[in-house]
Amino acid sequence: MMPWLTILALTPVVGAAVLTVMPRERGDDAKAVNLAKIVALGFSLLTLLVALLMLIDYDRDVSGYQLTEKHTWIAPFGASYAVGINGIGLALILLTAILTPIVILASFNDKIAGRRSFNSYFAWMLVLEGLALGVFAANDVFLFYVLFEATLIPIYFLIGSYGGPTRSYAAVKFLIYNLVGGLLMLASVVGLYVVSGKEGTPSYMISDLAALNIDGDTGRWLFLGFFIAFAIKAPLWPLHTWLPDAAAAATPGTSVLMVSVIDKVGTFGMLTLCIGIFPEAAQWAAPVIIVLAVISVIYGALLAIGQNDIRRLIAFTSVSHFGFIVLGIFAFTTTSTVGSTLYMFTHGLSTAALFLVGGVLISRRGSAKISDFGGVQKVAPVLSGVFLLAGLSSLSLPGLAPFVSEFLVLAGTFSVNIPAATVATLGIVLAALYILIMYQRIMTGPLREDNAHIKDLHPREMAAFAPAIVLIVGLGFFPQPLINVIQPAVDQVMVHVGVSDPPPKTPTTIQPDTEQHSDTEGAHE
Repeated sequence: MMPWLTILALTPVVGAAVLTVMPRERGDDAKAVNLAKIVALGFSLLTLLVALLMLIDYDRDVSGYQLTEKHTWIAPFGASYAVGINGIGLALILLTAILTPIVILASFNDKIAGRRSFNSYFAWMLVLEGLALGVFAANDVFLFYVLFEATLIPIYFLIGSYGGPTRSYAAVKFLIYNLVGGLLMLASVVGLYVVSGKEGTPSYMISDLAALNIDGDTGRWLFLGFFIAFAIKAPLWPLHTWLPDAAAAATPGTSVLMVSVIDKVGTFGMLTLCIGIFPEAAQWAAPVIIVLAVISVIYGALLAIGQNDIRRLIAFTSVSHFGFIVLGIFAFTTTSTVGSTLYMFTHGLSTAALFLVGGVLISRRGSAKISDFGGVQKVAPVLSGVFLLAGLSSLSLPGLAPFVSEFLVLAGTFSVNIPAATVATLGIVLAALYILIMYQRIMTGPLREDNAHIKDLHPREMAAFAPAIVLIVGLGFFPQPLINVIQPAVDQVMVHVGVSDPPPKTPTTIQPDTEQHSDTEGAHE
């Protein structure tokens, strides 16, 4: 069998290596810069092609892991290079492969700090893509941890070397938060190795660890180590504070890869590792986690309403959206879990479009402050239309992709936890406020004189946005193909946890009125 997952993860890494050894631009050497951009885009498109070819060998009706590979890696530790995917991992791999070329194409005109090299800029993006693909395919906990931590390196340099004036502070804050989470996860990884050794042969394989009978207290402590690391990555309130600073300092492309792809590792880990290995501990912690998720939904939305910085506003909207995703995962219903997994994909698309079109606005105007805009739709109607579509997608307008996933999360949660679902529903109302207020202040009203120079989207930028827009609209009307991929894997998770969906609360049969029936018979006699 073709080692599709290894080829997939290595393709962007090879592209990064090629960019590293290529001649770098000197002075105003536009030819070298353009060549680096083309090579980066070419390798990202090649990665997408490999991902699409991989689909040929993937059986959508199988619930278990497919396209598996396993090789001994560090024998004394019992660690293996083991990869494989189910429907959940496949959805996130496709998201990563789709967004990376969009980001690279949209980043062609990025203004980077100092005299940094575009070769390195795009090389770090490709390295980040390769690591993300590896994380979503890892079947060995030790391999997952190594790749999980390795994703910090390219993001740190993308923010710290190529971001805005506050890039150093934001990069260090991002790194500290995530390193603390990583250390907690490492403690739990070591604990799992010890527990598996007591049960027999030490192993880091997720399938072996999921079959262990872990003591209640031990399992709960180990669960918390993983969960806190994933809650920081996700990000979940109150561990979210690194995100607005990082998003405000990073370039738009970096923000997309960070929020739409890498932050999904947090919710992916909750679903596959926290629940997959510690089902009892996950149910024990679920009530508290649901409260935190609901707070994230409302808190993120309220803070988004009060922002005057476009990038920070979008970052806080993601805190709210991740609250929905976590809520659906820990509601423990098939409907909510399918919705959460679908939300990971659709949120990635809508947030990518919003960050990138926001980046175009900021670059054109030279300011990220919403108060500096006004009347932009008069001089840039296409830009205004794309911004509106991205915003409506973010607020989950019916007919756009996030609506279906958000509806499934709330519908599944309502069946088991009406108070949590009711409060979370308020997040939809608040989303309409922060998106429409932002659009009104930026795009409508009289045209300010200092906005008259803003140009509309040109063909390359339109080509970058087009795939995301097509998917946002297409999945809004017809999400079933992606749901069919996700459903078997979610069903397997629910069986493993031992949770079944609650029966419908409406009567399914009508009891005959026996008293009335006998009276009728007596009358006939």
